[in-house]
Amino acid sequence: MRKNIFSMTRTTHLNSLQALEMALREGSLQAAADRLGITPAAVGQRIRTLERFLDIDLVLRGRSGLRPTPALQEALDDLRAAFALLDRVTDNLDFQRTGEIHIIADPDWADLWLLPRLQKFRQEHPNVLFNVNGEGDVPLRIGAADIIVDRDPRGRAAKGEPLYSEIFLPVTSPENAARILEPLSIKADDEGPRYLPLGTLGDTDRMWQHSRGGGLEGFPLLHIKPRPDAPETPGWTEWLATFPHERNSPERGVQYGLARNALEGVKSNAGLLICGLSCVLEDLDRGTVNLLFPARESLVATHPYRIMTRAESRPRSQIVRFVDWLFTEVAMTRLRMDSTIKG
Repeated sequence: MRKNIFSMTRTTHLNSLQALEMALREGSLQAAADRLGITPAAVGQRIRTLERFLDIDLVLRGRSGLRPTPALQEALDDLRAAFALLDRVTDNLDFQRTGEIHIIADPDWADLWLLPRLQKFRQEHPNVLFNVNGEGDVPLRIGAADIIVDRDPRGRAAKGEPLYSEIFLPVTSPENAARILEPLSIKADDEGPRYLPLGTLGDTDRMWQHSRGGGLEGFPLLHIKPRPDAPETPGWTEWLATFPHERNSPERGVQYGLARNALEGVKSNAGLLICGLSCVLEDLDRGTVNLLFPARESLVATHPYRIMTRAESRPRSQIVRFVDWLFTEVAMTRLRMDSTIKG
């Protein structure tokens, strides 16, 4: 067994071995995915690829997490030692990679806040290459990321420097905003109803009961599916419990794995979404999404986004410049969020 695994020369299997070692070290596919900056499905696929190559099972899945099969147990110490040595080599050779910045970040924050702004940094520093959550200019490296950003109080950035606290509030398309806020509005040309009045069919009298302007009945609610081991994120249930508007069964609706996909649904009039304000500032400026209600009707995240920079990476000039740039952008975001909330 030991000979079979460690004599393989195909570079594609190095990623599979890394996923296997990380999954066993962390105890779950999700935790390994968080460390590697890829999805749990990708971690599982890499392990299955290795199992198919060797034609043996390597991990057992149980209530207590992942554990090695007897076939893997004999080689497990070598596997762990090998990646510990690779981590050390990566650190020792880091001076050869001074033009690269590897980042692992909250997926929604990375997709909707960081990546849209990153082009500005690239224009000023075109020779700096990025890998963000496993994708980018350079391949994902073996070893720890240079920078970690998340708001998980149990995550690896938990002791890092705070960036800002996210603010969650309802957003929708301009068309749906008009339907909700002015359900009985009239067209100027033909004086007919612009939209069907909102409401519900009464259970007893079977009569149509109109909702007042601002009622949410009749509109589908979109949700961002909670990720295992992710920080608590308020959704429709928590928001409607705090700001009572007309709506039954707030837990129902379409669920999305990522906020960027849910926002595409919003823009295509698929429904209404509770979303982080910092992630939609540009969309609000462009008018592609609208706030449903005054921004003060919002919920503040319990824990802020934090940034943790790997100690070995901190002295590098590219890291210093990038972190300084990041805090400048964060300061602008905080000002814009404060201005939006104050109206």
